[in-house]
Amino acid sequence: MAQCVQSVQEFIQDSFVPMVAVLCSEDAEKVTRKNNLNFAELLRPFCRLTSEGHIRDPNNQVQPVKNLRISVNNVCTRPAPATGSLSPAQRRLLGEVVSSIQPPEGVTANIITAGDHDLSFNDRSLKASAPWYSAWRQTLSELSSSQHYTATTPWFEAYRESFLQSMPASDHEFLNHYLACLLVVSSSEAVPVEQFLKLSQEQHRIQHSGDYTNPRWFIPNTLKYYVLLHDTSQGDEQRADAVYEDMKQRYGSQGCYLLKINSRTSPTGTDEQIPDPWSQYLHKNNLLSQESCDEPAPPPVAENDVGSSEVDSQDSADKDEMPDSMQSHPLQLDCPPSGGLDSLGVLPPGGPSAARAAAVAAAGTHGDCLTLNDHDHIRQFLQEFTFRGLLPHIEKNIRQLNDQLVSRKGLSRSLFSATKKWFGGGKAPEKSIAELKSTSGLLYPPEAPELQIRKMADLCFLVQHYELAYSCYHTAKKDFLSDQALLYAAGALEMAAVSAFLQAGAPRPYPAHYMDTAIQTYRDGCKNMVLAERCALLSAEVLKSQGKYSDAATLLIKMTSEDSDLRSALLLEQAAHCFINMRNPMVRKFAFHMILAGHRFSKAGQKRHALRCYCQAMQVYRARGWSLAEDHINFTIGRQSFTLRQPDNAVEAFRHILTNDSQQTATQQGAFLREYLYVYKSVSAESEASLPKLPLPCIHAAATRVYFGHERRLAEGEKQAATNVSLDQEYDQEQAVMWCQLEEQAVASAHRGVVPAAFQPSQCCLNSQTDNLRTPLAVVEEPIIVEVTFQNPLKVSLLLSDLSLQWSFTPRDLSSPQQGDLPSDEASGVPITNDKSENKDNVISSEIIPEFNFGPKETKVARLKLLPHMIGQLNILGVAYNLASVPSEEVAHCAEGQPSSQPLVVRGQQDLEIRGPRLNSTKEDKTSVSHGQDQRLHPLITPPMPLMEVFFLQFPTALLCGEITKAYVEFCNVSGVALRGLRVASTHPHFFTFGGGGTSSSSSAASTPLSPTSAEVCSAYHTLATPPGDPHHHLHPGHPPPPVYLVSSPVEGLVRGKAVAVEIPLEGGVLRPGQSAQLPLWLRGPDQEGVHEINFLFYYESAEKGGRISHRVLRHNVFICASRSLSVCATACPSSVPSADHRGRDAEDGDHLNDGMLVFVDVENVNMSEAGVREFHIIQVSSCSRQWRLHKCINPYKDKDCKLTSRERAKLCFRAARCKPLKATSTTEDKFTFADLNLGNERIVSSTTPCADFFFRCCPSDPVKKEGRAGGLSHPSSRTTGGHWTWGGGPIEAVVRTCNELDLNIIVLWKAYVVEDNKQLILEGQLHVTLQTLGKEAFSLPQKEEAQEMVLLKFKPDLPPPVIQPSVEQLSTLIKTNLHYPETYSHPFVHERLCVVPVTLTMSNCALAEVEVLIDLRHKTISPDSTEVHGTFTWLGQTQYRRRLRPQEVAPLPLRACFLHAGVYNLSTPRVFAKFTTPTRKEEEEGGVAVETSQQAASPALIIITSQA
Repeated sequence: MAQCVQSVQEFIQDSFVPMVAVLCSEDAEKVTRKNNLNFAELLRPFCRLTSEGHIRDPNNQVQPVKNLRISVNNVCTRPAPATGSLSPAQRRLLGEVVSSIQPPEGVTANIITAGDHDLSFNDRSLKASAPWYSAWRQTLSELSSSQHYTATTPWFEAYRESFLQSMPASDHEFLNHYLACLLVVSSSEAVPVEQFLKLSQEQHRIQHSGDYTNPRWFIPNTLKYYVLLHDTSQGDEQRADAVYEDMKQRYGSQGCYLLKINSRTSPTGTDEQIPDPWSQYLHKNNLLSQESCDEPAPPPVAENDVGSSEVDSQDSADKDEMPDSMQSHPLQLDCPPSGGLDSLGVLPPGGPSAARAAAVAAAGTHGDCLTLNDHDHIRQFLQEFTFRGLLPHIEKNIRQLNDQLVSRKGLSRSLFSATKKWFGGGKAPEKSIAELKSTSGLLYPPEAPELQIRKMADLCFLVQHYELAYSCYHTAKKDFLSDQALLYAAGALEMAAVSAFLQAGAPRPYPAHYMDTAIQTYRDGCKNMVLAERCALLSAEVLKSQGKYSDAATLLIKMTSEDSDLRSALLLEQAAHCFINMRNPMVRKFAFHMILAGHRFSKAGQKRHALRCYCQAMQVYRARGWSLAEDHINFTIGRQSFTLRQPDNAVEAFRHILTNDSQQTATQQGAFLREYLYVYKSVSAESEASLPKLPLPCIHAAATRVYFGHERRLAEGEKQAATNVSLDQEYDQEQAVMWCQLEEQAVASAHRGVVPAAFQPSQCCLNSQTDNLRTPLAVVEEPIIVEVTFQNPLKVSLLLSDLSLQWSFTPRDLSSPQQGDLPSDEASGVPITNDKSENKDNVISSEIIPEFNFGPKETKVARLKLLPHMIGQLNILGVAYNLASVPSEEVAHCAEGQPSSQPLVVRGQQDLEIRGPRLNSTKEDKTSVSHGQDQRLHPLITPPMPLMEVFFLQFPTALLCGEITKAYVEFCNVSGVALRGLRVASTHPHFFTFGGGGTSSSSSAASTPLSPTSAEVCSAYHTLATPPGDPHHHLHPGHPPPPVYLVSSPVEGLVRGKAVAVEIPLEGGVLRPGQSAQLPLWLRGPDQEGVHEINFLFYYESAEKGGRISHRVLRHNVFICASRSLSVCATACPSSVPSADHRGRDAEDGDHLNDGMLVFVDVENVNMSEAGVREFHIIQVSSCSRQWRLHKCINPYKDKDCKLTSRERAKLCFRAARCKPLKATSTTEDKFTFADLNLGNERIVSSTTPCADFFFRCCPSDPVKKEGRAGGLSHPSSRTTGGHWTWGGGPIEAVVRTCNELDLNIIVLWKAYVVEDNKQLILEGQLHVTLQTLGKEAFSLPQKEEAQEMVLLKFKPDLPPPVIQPSVEQLSTLIKTNLHYPETYSHPFVHERLCVVPVTLTMSNCALAEVEVLIDLRHKTISPDSTEVHGTFTWLGQTQYRRRLRPQEVAPLPLRACFLHAGVYNLSTPRVFAKFTTPTRKEEEEGGVAVETSQQAASPALIIITSQA
């Protein structure tokens, strides 16, 4: 229950006080009217005695009377209303009392100290609601700081006081019966004593004549106290004293008093301030007396609301029939939403009691003729009257009543009852049982002993003798219950419980069941809600003082009913306060009962109190998931606020209904929307300064995207525009990183391989995932597109019109970088906004969307465009639009021309406020919640920049693996600024080339087809025709070898395996404004089948330097579907035929090197007839290397062409030879040798574009790095010292490895015949294979790697890497041997037994170091390497030879073989051992002696020995 200003004891004492009547003469009334008061009103502020009085009880014990207050009222003889209910006038008065007292504005009450409990609860006090602790603790904190919550309820206390004072007198109790009567006569009367006699007779007539039922008198012998009122300013004071002396003689000194007032003769001056203690009493009681005595009784009110007087003309509208959609909730207001808020009446700001308050104030101030001494005289008079007149009179009557009761004490109850029956008990005739139990069925006469006991109890209670009062009440209760007098018994029970509570020292507990029985009897048995309400108010206060808030709340809730809305509202509110003051606060019950109280307040016409209750409850229901309850509360708050002329609060309440995730039906939401628009329109009509904020539709500010630049043009004919960046693309973080890397490559290429420190990646489209900390840069005269995400949270359609962006622009001079960095408030220029500026279109052109429809629960994006025309700072603030409540079906009807109701259309705006990412770098950021800046809506408009568009012609979408085709790229400068430095970077640099490798691409461009139809007969390569005849002319002796081309190593953009930006050649290096350039672009299909995403980034700069934007980029991504074509596998092995045999022939070619090798190329058609491919033709095999070249093609079948159909395989064999050494110059280090072996009638120049370009881009290893390592060993620094060669090129291990290493690149060129649309097309392509090791296979297609086995982790210290020692196989290939001898030899064995044949053993040193060779000619007993064909032969001369061979030296060794018989012999019996003159690292560790290794045996050398006749 709410906290009260008074204590419970003070409240009960002031509720039951001695009643004193006043009868004044006309002259006395004139004296008091000088102060705008009657005599009773004059005394009212001084009726509480400050001194302590005393009485003696029947036992002659002194009983103190403390803080006594008396009630003085004029005698009113008007019949009182029935005691069972209040009259309409009394109800109206109570309603005005409640409405006149409102919570103070702007004062925040603290509920932490409300009631007797501290609301800042600890954990122990919240055990019962532990799961709700955090939420409710926050709720209580919000309640404590809310301006709508007050710990005290003064309106309830005023209602309670007025209610108790307005209660009519009853027959069953005497507490509000008059004990005395003040007879007041003015001293100016001619004969005051006669006037006193007239007043005394009038009082006697009113009390005893029986003509008046009102007022009620306590005892027959009413105390009459005679007051002579003297006006000091006009009357004769001596005469007044004389009259007073005569009065004392007549009435005694204790029965009369001379009161002197009106001592002031002049009006109140400004220098003297006299207090006015009457104002607070007149506002509450003057109307009550006026209503009770003067006003006629109004007709009964048909409605059951108490405060009917407060409900003005709006009640008629409030009682209209509601639509079905609004009747589902029991707490719904009586206002129909369909009618709109325009049907509601608006209360005056001062409330309904403002007129009465103004009337009281207009009457002037009170006590103008009274001084402070007069105040003391009045106070002394009341004290004298009470202590010398009233209290002795009460004491005397208590004694008399006690004596009467004591005289009957000895009689038994039965005898006493019989005495009453036979000797004038005075009761009415006997009634039936039902009548006896009714309220009016049993009436006691005034002299009845039961009433005498009750009368004595009431007297004792009024003078605070609660112990004797309780005893009498308890005795009377038994008598009344035995007589079944329910009304009398209920009254005795009520006062007995109150007396027991008020007894000092609490000798007995408070009998709460007495009160419960009394309330039930009043309400159910007696049908007297007035007495039941009084009993409930008293009991609730007592229970509250004892901390029994739950019992008090239950009691108050039981007293609510439909007969009085005001009473029910007040009691429900007090019950809600009881719930929140409990030890474990029941916050949800508090909120629920505040809702009920607000509803009843609204029905009673108390709009302000209803609004306050709903606002208090809203703090509990907010953000708790009870959306329906929250919607109801907000809707009610909105309506009540609008009625009370608080449109801002109404708009805010309706805003919450529309923005929350409502679960209302579509019909209900439509009604809410119309109500909101009506309120909003009335508010916007009053304030036209700026557009107000609209809650609908919801804007996801974080999802806002901003695009800078022109929108991409679509394809024009055969042209395909670059994809670039658009708002239709979803943001991908991995893609963004990839584009950033490509841009870094392009920037580094433009700045000599170094990325500038101030580099920032270009961001054309900003969103929530991009880096928005830096200010974005836009270009003047280029559009800025803002994509705003709207969401319709309602289940009804919304219609937006005239949708545009709100912005502000500050012109700035960006000529100097320093000034460009200034913030907007310090920059030059005045901010320009599009809502106030007249020349806004000259600054920025804004796009306006005429209509923008939303379906129910639809999320939609709107793209709004701005076109800046000036340089400066642009700030995008929000969006402005018109919002209409027309549903979607009505919009359709309007479009068809059908009539429809005029929709409500309001114009407003919403701000685009984007919060940046949360900061988490410092300790302060981690411990607090702080966010960085998001600058995506604050671009800086910079001077003009070049803008380029790229178009592709004849760009394919599907290719065979390795297929070469030609397309065209067109670069267009669509801006007014020239561009330069055009470059392109790509994720697949091996996919394309613009030419520039080897010879000039201009020569090949002439033979390149210009249209797809010419591709049937033309080639994308640079080709040369060969003379007709055998295409394998290089097989025959004497024919010149294949042509050899020396090509420099590629420069920027052509280095294999590196993603380096390529500079695009432009005429003059500049593309002028409006110009376009078309360049050829060669494409090669990826080596691996599947769909490949290929990204291009075009980089360009402005020809004018010094701009804020250093460069611009254009993106393009394309998908290529690659199909399988051919698979190439190549291997190389040393050749056993020395090149010395061909020295004479090769001398012409300059080939004097000393070894060669065989290259085997396996080609397989792995195409499964995809894309209409019929067959493949291998037309040429080329090589590229610094050391090797293909020398011959070995084809034993002499096929003119190599044709492969599906799944066929061909094996080609080639001889490779070392290239002749070049003179060491600065240019020869990067020279590569291309050799072409064509298999058809035309030869493709592999050293030109595009063949050479794709070779350098596509080969897996870097030739510069590879050849740099091998080149350091190919020309070792050797010298002769004492006739011995020494090696200075490094460790022997490296020398051994290079003996098996090989760097020979094979290029296989092919043609494919394809049938497409009944036409035959010829496709071309090339595949690459890199041979790096002798005897190891190399493939053109990437091979699948075998899954590695899991290795157990061992936590051991890292050992130094082991030294890789040469293997035995590597050491066995140092020396290559070959035998030269005649194949057939004839000898006359008849004449000469021995046949000696000369044989030459040629030894070739394959190593790059000096080698010592041992030749052993001794035969083995069992030789697994050689086979004896017929007999044996013997080598003549030495059995062992030792030779030293310089690096790559070829040395012959003449031998002689001796045969004894004719036959076939194998001469390859010599065993060759070799070792380095310098030991390896391992040999040095073991002793420093090189170990000889047996070399690989030569192939069988068969000789035929014949015998001559």
